[in-house]
Amino acid sequence: MAVRQALRRAGGRLLATQGAMAPAALGVAGRGLSTSAEPITLEIPVPFKGHNVEPPSRTVETSAQELTEFFRTMFVMRRMEIAADSLYKSKFIRGFCHLYDGQEAVCVGMEAALNDKDCIITAYRDHCTHLGRGGTVLEVFAELMGRKDGCSLGKGGSMHMYNKKGGFYGGNGIVGAQTPLGAGLAFAQKYLKVEGVTLAMYGDGAANQGQLFEAMNISALWDLPVLYVCENNHYGMGTAEWRSAKSPEYYKRGDYVPGLKVDGMDCLAVKQAVKFAKEYALKNGPMVLEMDTYRYHGHSMSDPGSTYRTRDEISGVRQERDPIERIRKLLLSHEIATVAELKTIEKEAKKEVEDALAKAKESPSPDSEELFSHIYRKSYGAQAYGADRKEVVVTLP
Repeated sequence: MAVRQALRRAGGRLLATQGAMAPAALGVAGRGLSTSAEPITLEIPVPFKGHNVEPPSRTVETSAQELTEFFRTMFVMRRMEIAADSLYKSKFIRGFCHLYDGQEAVCVGMEAALNDKDCIITAYRDHCTHLGRGGTVLEVFAELMGRKDGCSLGKGGSMHMYNKKGGFYGGNGIVGAQTPLGAGLAFAQKYLKVEGVTLAMYGDGAANQGQLFEAMNISALWDLPVLYVCENNHYGMGTAEWRSAKSPEYYKRGDYVPGLKVDGMDCLAVKQAVKFAKEYALKNGPMVLEMDTYRYHGHSMSDPGSTYRTRDEISGVRQERDPIERIRKLLLSHEIATVAELKTIEKEAKKEVEDALAKAKESPSPDSEELFSHIYRKSYGAQAYGADRKEVVVTLP
């Protein structure tokens, strides 16, 4: 089932509506798993750091329902990315493939503070973003394998997930190029008087791109409702941040644009920061959010991810900061769920991923004429020719 269908509520996509996520929906009917929407007040452990803005409160309100959905959604995302790793190694996926495991709290926490009026545009590490925006695991797998049931009809692949209906304007393959597009989306929101913001996401490796600063400049001049979200996983394409950036304090890079540094491995911290930044942007214009996160895989599947960092470093982050384990501890310590109940959620999430993968493998490849579709907005009767200009002639749709 689509993540958004299971997890929506007004003002946040990653939560069930009242009564919609009963225990039976999680496969634990009668086991006592709490899905209460009653507020729970918690303290965010890692302080926010602000640049030209007073940081939000570290006291955040959540619920058993929200924490349970955080756990389930991140677990589905993690299993999906692990399966994608296996698919690539088995040559079901060709070309590029950039995995998101380790960074799930950024995607999930953001969505808890957003609604249908908000937009996201990101780079090529985009599988889980598509899921959070209302896409399905089937759409992701099918797109990865170039099949018809993919979110881009099997024509975009790993780097070009897309869901306009869900306000997701895609993964973009050119480093940093999505940031001025994000400014354009925010301009449209302001022009059309839509009470929403655009999150233009990029990595620390793209933070030195000139087009990012051009986008920030015009956004600040026009007070556009855009959040520039730097997913700082500390390594670009095989390069540590300190080797590529004279100042790795990315939340300060906007200069005249205020910024926040956020623990990007904590769903609740991300939720609190995005909620605060959204309210600010709707009134005052852009803000930079630096999400301090970490990727477990290499930059892409061609990168082993261990030549420029140690395996001990990776395992240390897994043990101390893993976003899924953080939520697991909260669920157990607040007696929202038992170990057995969480195992049940994990089992059902694994099955959801396995079933979607099986369906994706059965999905056919796009028809050959699809190669020429979606080139022009309207049909002008133009023709495309093969290399010899004789045997292959297709009238563009």
